[in-house]
Formats: sequence, structure tokens, C-alpha cells
Amino acid sequence: MSAFEAAGGRDEFNRFRPDRDAWEHSYAGPLPGHDQVSKRIVVGYGFWIYLLSDIIMFSAFFATYAVLVGATAGGPSGRDLFDLHKVAVETACLLLSSFTCGLASIGARTNRGSWFYGAMTATCLLGAAFLFIEINEFRSMIAEGAGPARSAFLSSFFALVGLHGLHVTVGLLWLLTMMAQVFAKGYRADVLRRVLCFGLFWHTLDIIWVGIFTMVYLMGVAQ
Repeated sequence: MSAFEAAGGRDEFNRFRPDRDAWEHSYAGPLPGHDQVSKRIVVGYGFWIYLLSDIIMFSAFFATYAVLVGATAGGPSGRDLFDLHKVAVETACLLLSSFTCGLASIGARTNRGSWFYGAMTATCLLGAAFLFIEINEFRSMIAEGAGPARSAFLSSFFALVGLHGLHVTVGLLWLLTMMAQVFAKGYRADVLRRVLCFGLFWHTLDIIWVGIFTMVYLMGVAQ
């Protein structure tokens, strides 16, 4: 036993030291900021794991397309089917929506409703325009007899681009849900965490689309 303990110093120190269990028992909750920080870290870590798993899945689809891009079975290739002017407009819509999504995140953090709702509405409209152009592209290709069953190339094309379009559709539904939650619950900490996760998801879709635009459309027309 040390001289400090023998003199009762440790007991005096413990008496004046904040005790976490006593705090939680007295105030029916954890120390301020402790639970919030922990939950934010856990949610962020878990969502990054999901995004990485999604990127791995897209990587498999990219690899499949790269292997099958030349398997046209005597049918049309990317040079015959792709219209870069429409795809450029489609790309501009999605990239601009990433900018407006960032503005919405800033509006949410600063509790500025007009900024948040206006930017989220713009993001929704731009994402819907992207989907509209993509669906029209699919419909015109199928009408020309270039559907996914025509060749392995077209099967991999519809699978890769369609998977991204499905993610954009889910993102738009999530966006509307976030607008409804902010309207009903305000800018609570849990709602802001969901807004942050949505922003990460939407920006990831933009990055994946840049890969699709380069590998599928630009390289397809150049071949």
C-alpha cells in the first residue's frame, strides 16, 4: 500500500471524481455526448461497410462486362447503339444532383429549411431526369431488337447499367423519406445521421456512374 493510499488520499480522490455509474443512475442516462458519439461512429462504420460491399458487387459486374463486351453474337455493338449526346445529358444530370445533394447536407447541418428542401427537391428532379433518359434508352434499344437476350454483350450491359439505375431509384425513394422525416421530426441527431448516410450513398452512385460512362459508353463508341 502506498503512502497516498494509507493517508486516505485515494478515497478522497474517488469521492470527488465523477463516477459514470453514479451519473447514469442519478440522471437516467449516459454522460453527455458519450452515447451520441459512440452511436455516430457505429452507424458511420456500418454504413461504410455497406458501401464497400456495394462497390465490390459493382466491380464484379464491371469485370463481367469487360469479359463479354466483344461477345455480340453478330449483333450490334456499343458503337451502333450508344448516343453520346443523350448520355452526356444524363451524366450532367447525375453529377449536378451530387452538387445539390451536398447543398442539402449543408442546409440540414445549419437547420436552414428552405436550403435543405430546395436542394433536396432539385436532387430529386435531376435524379428523376437521369432515370427518364436511361429508361428511354433501354426502351429504344429493345424496340430495335437489341434487348438483353440478343447477345452476351447486351446482357452484361443491361445488368450493369440497370443495376445502377435500380440503386438510383432506391436513392430517390430514400430521398423522399428523408424529406418527410425532417418535416416530421426536425433536425434531430438521428435524422442528421441518416441525411449524412444518404449523401454518402448518392455520391457513391455518382462515382460508379463515372466508371460506367467511361468504360461502357466512351470506350464502347471508340471501339
